Amino acid sequence: MASSTPITVAHGDGIGPEIMDATLKIIQEAGAKIDIETIEIGEKQYLKGNLAGIEPSAFESLRRTKVFLKAPITTPQGGGFKSLNVTTRKAFGLYANIRPCLSYDPFIRTKHPKMDVVIVRENEEDLYGGIEHRQTIDVMQCLKLISRPGTEKICRYAFEYARAYNRKKVTCFSKDNIMKLTDGLFHKVFDEIAAEYPDIENEHWIVDIGAAKLADTPEVFDVVVMPNLYGDILSDVAAQIAGSVGLAGSANIGDACAMFEAIHGSAPRRAGQNLANPSGLFLGAVQMLVHIGQASVAELAHNAWLKTIEDGVHTYDIFKEGISKEKVGTKEFAQAVLSRIGQKPQILKEVDYSKAPSRPLTTRPPYVRSSEVRERVGVDVFVAYTKSANSLAAILEPLGGDGMKLEMLSNRGMKVWPGGMEETFTVDVTRCRFKLPDEATGSVSAKAITALMDRITDAGVEFVKTEGLYNFDGKPGFTKSQGQ
Repeated sequence: MASSTPITVAHGDGIGPEIMDATLKIIQEAGAKIDIETIEIGEKQYLKGNLAGIEPSAFESLRRTKVFLKAPITTPQGGGFKSLNVTTRKAFGLYANIRPCLSYDPFIRTKHPKMDVVIVRENEEDLYGGIEHRQTIDVMQCLKLISRPGTEKICRYAFEYARAYNRKKVTCFSKDNIMKLTDGLFHKVFDEIAAEYPDIENEHWIVDIGAAKLADTPEVFDVVVMPNLYGDILSDVAAQIAGSVGLAGSANIGDACAMFEAIHGSAPRRAGQNLANPSGLFLGAVQMLVHIGQASVAELAHNAWLKTIEDGVHTYDIFKEGISKEKVGTKEFAQAVLSRIGQKPQILKEVDYSKAPSRPLTTRPPYVRSSEVRERVGVDVFVAYTKSANSLAAILEPLGGDGMKLEMLSNRGMKVWPGGMEETFTVDVTRCRFKLPDEATGSVSAKAITALMDRITDAGVEFVKTEGLYNFDGKPGFTKSQGQ
C-alpha cells in the first residue's frame, strides 16, 4: 500500500469550514492517501494581533509538508492587515498561479460553450509587492516591480504547462505600449522563452484589447500568461464568463512548495447555512492530487463531480430553472459526488490524468544574469512644491553640477517644463530630472548626487525621494516623460 502524503490544511473563515469538510470527504472517499496537519489561519489570527493572519509556528507545518490546501479566509478591513495569500505566495516562492477556466455547457449557463482557457498568473511581483507610500498631501505611490528572473520563471512555466497538458498555444498579455520598461520586459522575455518551444504557437496581445477578446471570444485562447495584477483580474473574469467564479480552483506552484485553493472569498453572509458550493475548493484539491502524484484518485473524483454537474445536481449559485434538476446544499452536493465515484460523464468531456506529468514543471535552466555595464548618468528628484513649474525651474536650474543639468520637470508623468502647457493639471509632487547631456561620457558619482541634494535642500526645496538614472551598455534604463 502506498504511503500517505502529508499535507497542511486550513479550514479558513466564513464558508471555509463547510466547503473544506465537503472537499476532504470527497477526495478521501475517492481514495486519496493524505496525512493531514491542521493549522489555524485567517480572521481569528488577525484578531489575536497577527497582522499576517497566520502564526509563525504554522509556517513550520508548510515547511514539513510542502503542500497547503487552504479554504478562503476573511481579512479584516482597515489598515495594517496584510493579505495572507500574498504573504504565503511570496514567503514560499509560489510564483505560478494556475487557474483553469472551463465551461460546462449545457449544464451550467454560459455564453461561451467552447471555452477552455488556463490563466497562468505571475504571483510574486508587479504591484502586488505592496510597496506603497504617501508622498505628500496629494499623492500616493505604489511601485510596480517586474524582474527578469521572475518573468523567465513564469513564462517558462506557461510553456511547460502547455507542453505537459497537450495545449497548443500560449498567449502573453501586457501593456508594453505604455509601460515600456516593466511590461516591455515581460513581453521581451516571453518572446525569448517562446523561441525555445517551437512546437507551441505563441502570440502577444495588449492587455486591454486582449481582455475584450477574452470576454467576447475566449475559445480563441488556450494558455494565457500575464503579470500579477492583470492575471488576478482576468482570471476572475474568465472564471465568471465560463459559468461562475464559484467553480474555479487555483494552484500556486513554487520550486519547493505548493498551495491549492478556491479563487472566491469566504462569503461570511452564507456561512453556517449549508448553502455554499464546494466546487472551487474541490477543483483546487483535484489539482493538488495531481501535484502529489495521486492522479488516478484525482481522475475518479473529478469525473464523479462532472457526472454530478451533468445530472443537474446543483447548489443554489449555479441552479437554473429549466437546466438544473435538483437544488442541494453543501453536504448534499458532496454526497451526490460521492455516490457517483466510479462513474464518468456522458456529455461533458471526461478527464484523463493518466498522462499527467511525472516531473516537476518548475524544472528550468539556472538563471544567468546579464553582464551589461551599468552607469549612473543622473537622478530624478521628486520634490514637494505647490507653485508654478517655471518658478521651481528658476530655483533648480542653477543647482546642477558635476556635469548634470536640469533637463525637465514633470508632474504625474507629464512634462511641465520647459514648454509646459497652462492647461496641465498638477499636484504637489514634481519630478525634476538632473542628467548628463546625451553626448557626455562617464558617469555620475554617489557623492555628486549627495552634493546636489544638499544644494536643493539649501535652496529651500523639500525632496520626497530620488530615483537613479542608469544606462545599460549605453542604452537608457529609464523613460522620458509624456510630452518630452
